[in-house]
Amino acid sequence: MKPSYVYILKCSDDSYYTGVTSNLTERVTEHKIGKHEDSYTFRRRPLQLVFYTEFSDINIAIQREKQIKKWSRAKKEVLINGDFEALPNLAKKSFKS
Repeated sequence: MKPSYVYILKCSDDSYYTGVTSNLTERVTEHKIGKHEDSYTFRRRPLQLVFYTEFSDINIAIQREKQIKKWSRAKKEVLINGDFEALPNLAKKSFKS
């Protein structure tokens, strides 16, 4: 099965873009050259690839991308920095009284 990747780009405005692809090198190049004028990253170039991870199943990669997109900036930065033990502490918890 073809590998898939979830990736995070840091944009020039200091925001993060999370995506999924089956060809990481090609997709990051497309972002950097501004291939798609209507994309989030087009006006936020230059861009820097700050994180990626590989999956053997595209469906799991898509699920993970959707999950990361919902995360706070702080949680994304913990992932980017590889501090995986800190991830659970940044989970949003809702307690009802």
